[in-house]
Amino acid sequence: MAMRLEAIALLALGSMTVGAASRGPANATARWAAIPGRVEPTPCPEGWLADGDVCVPLPLEGQEGPELTDVANAHRDRRGQWVRYDQIPRLPERPVDYDLYRYPIAPGMPGGHSVISGYDLDQPNERQRRGPTLSHVGHGGVDLPQKKGAPIVMVPLEHQEGDAEVLFVGDLFGRTVITLHALREGGQVREYVLLFGHLDAPAMGLAKGAHLASGDLVGTVGDTGSPELVHLHLEARRVRATVNIRNEPGYKLVANECTVVCDPRNVLPLK
Repeated sequence: MAMRLEAIALLALGSMTVGAASRGPANATARWAAIPGRVEPTPCPEGWLADGDVCVPLPLEGQEGPELTDVANAHRDRRGQWVRYDQIPRLPERPVDYDLYRYPIAPGMPGGHSVISGYDLDQPNERQRRGPTLSHVGHGGVDLPQKKGAPIVMVPLEHQEGDAEVLFVGDLFGRTVITLHALREGGQVREYVLLFGHLDAPAMGLAKGAHLASGDLVGTVGDTGSPELVHLHLEARRVRATVNIRNEPGYKLVANECTVVCDPRNVLPLK
């Protein structure tokens, strides 16, 4: 009984000294190891906090993002053939709820909701989006319905450095704009592209090489290439380290050998 009381007392002490533990995993590890009968956990990496025998991320204002890891997945395409691709799934610490994120257009659904179709390329084949009018299986972004002609404005991504750079203006997913973003991630700067698809029109005079700051006009919502639904298709992809993305033509910007599709919740800013 005395041993149990000692363990409870030590756990209570730990809950009152989170500030000390946040200065280094060794403090939390030492307290945990002092409990009789417990096995010392593996020390947590920098930026994580020991919570009992597990590590949880410690978000800090202005801290750079974690290194995102791409994993392989596959689905059966409309012809019945298996298609393999790389993709970056949602990080566990990023909220599941799409309504918690900021988007380039105002909410266009009842109740202030924004997303009518979300990311599913991390799901098993049978759980990925399909339909008789869809040209592709699965969905690598978010679909944001709005009225035709509604403005689309630039929203900087999490941990972004500087303004976005326009890489492409033309026909791809209907009328499309693709922008390049530099993000602090895992101790280095990584490049990401954002695809804005099915536009009614890009912003007047917008061309490759232009820079867009927060709030600048990207274009207007439309239904080009998607006559069934007026909406913005917003897709995030991480540029492969060996690729000079500025030298690639438009269609290669979304090719698996050049960029890896990413759950947009990893990089979109929170409200």
